[in-house]
Amino acid sequence: MASVETSDLVRDAANDIFAAIEATLLTAGREKNVVRLTPELGEDVMITADLHGHWDNFHHLLEVADLDNHPRRHLIMHEVCHGGPSYEGKPSADRSHEMLLEVARLKRRYPDRFHFIISNHELSEMTEYPISKDGRMVTLAFRLGIGELFGQEMEHMHQVYSAFIGCSPLGVWLPGGIFVCHSAPADVDTEGFDASVMDRNLTQRDLNSKGAVFRMVWGRDYRQENADAFADAIRAKVLIHGHTPCEEGYNVPNTRQIILDCCHTPASYVILPLDQELDQQDIIGRIQVFGE
Repeated sequence: MASVETSDLVRDAANDIFAAIEATLLTAGREKNVVRLTPELGEDVMITADLHGHWDNFHHLLEVADLDNHPRRHLIMHEVCHGGPSYEGKPSADRSHEMLLEVARLKRRYPDRFHFIISNHELSEMTEYPISKDGRMVTLAFRLGIGELFGQEMEHMHQVYSAFIGCSPLGVWLPGGIFVCHSAPADVDTEGFDASVMDRNLTQRDLNSKGAVFRMVWGRDYRQENADAFADAIRAKVLIHGHTPCEEGYNVPNTRQIILDCCHTPASYVILPLDQELDQQDIIGRIQVFGE
């Protein structure tokens, strides 16, 4: 009976993720590797950031978004993998893959209004790039967690998860040159950046270390010069990221970038209208902090 139950679980989860993949590729406003939101596509957008398996914050953000009662609201999420609770009695088996499955289900339920953008931790799962955090090999813990839920289908389900990650957009454009992405590449002011990655087919080189996608999701260079160079390279005015813990729930390191943090306490989010062109100060004034 256990094997039958596991088989049903694998089938249902895989079906949800395959439906999410189709929805991701067919999202209204999808242009190659980005999504472009306009007033025609919605009224406003709620932007969140890293969750790393933090279920309380995940549920709180969904309650605030309240997508069923706001039929013209969009929701952006990223980086749910690696963190949060482990399976009972198995401290090395990370349950955050269940949050990634819930993300896929959200994409299936709200195909044009829910957007999951790629981050370094999700990219590491897709490319099998090892990450160690706080003395723990989180990529191994993630794989073991998949095995706890899906048993012998662990490798198959990891491939299914990876396919979902691989089709996720690099970022979301909002009116007025606001670009939401996980982070920004380092040393753009001295090394440049291949901005064509936004509107062409990705290659393995893009995903590998020093490739354009890798640089986008791993960078933590918040110098003004670097922020200006990256924003200019992609023709953005304001950049909204996650990727970096923030003691106050968010941070503003320079005149181009805003960092949100949803995996700690306090956490933050921002809801922006899609019929206005906002500057950085307008956005900062709309940031909401919770869990203080």
